[in-house]
Amino acid sequence: MTKVIVAGAAGRMGKRIGYMVTQNSALQLAGGFEQSNSPAVGKDIGEVGGYGPVGAVIFPDLPSVVAKCDVIIDFTFHAATMGFARIAAQHKKAMVIGTTGLSQENLAELKALSREIPIVQSPNMAVGVNVLFKITQKVAAILGNDYDIEIVEAHHRMKKDAPSGTALKLGEMAALGVGRDLSKVGVYERSGIIGERTNEEIGIQTIRGGDIVGEHTVYFAGPGERIELIHRAHSRDNFARGAALAAAWIAGKANGMYTMFDVLGLTDL
Repeated sequence: MTKVIVAGAAGRMGKRIGYMVTQNSALQLAGGFEQSNSPAVGKDIGEVGGYGPVGAVIFPDLPSVVAKCDVIIDFTFHAATMGFARIAAQHKKAMVIGTTGLSQENLAELKALSREIPIVQSPNMAVGVNVLFKITQKVAAILGNDYDIEIVEAHHRMKKDAPSGTALKLGEMAALGVGRDLSKVGVYERSGIIGERTNEEIGIQTIRGGDIVGEHTVYFAGPGERIELIHRAHSRDNFARGAALAAAWIAGKANGMYTMFDVLGLTDL
């Protein structure tokens, strides 16, 4: 059985990840870790998570608990994630990373670290969203340059990064479908007299408010019609369930960088 520890175990995502790990028969929840000043430190991770005691506690940092696990699941913050990944590589522990806001430099370092350990990294681990990624690429390829592509994402008011990693990935998949480079054609803000929309641009716009878990809409707007692809997350459990699937899948895999396409068998679709 694969032993898992959870980063940010007392946070909103950490609690749901811990629960979903306990629901996967291939996994054992071996504990978690938090900041050293967290009131959750020393407490049973299941009691903190609200799903009952599991006989494993929350530690004050990763080095204190890393020896207890096979896989680390991390959905925290990009700066913290990079430190955790370096520790994981030192101790030869696999990682599942759902953190968003990672820079190109961060991703390059993760790829380098994956020579030492297997890593699953994805901006969104929900099964439905990963299917949406693939569908977006295929629809973009079918419709081609006759349809304008726009993406709108909405999240809760506490989310720190914008646009969401999921929205950026949707933009990348759409761009791939029509043979463009998102880094050159992405438009993330519009204000004032901006002139006509160019044919090449892919717009990604952000909404923040309330307790919206996550909503993403891809628009393909053409002459006289539009197609909308929508994913709405009703709870964080979808992301947490996907993370648990990834943790079970990555156990025993060769070192390297993987995505949820690999976990879900979507790579060749």
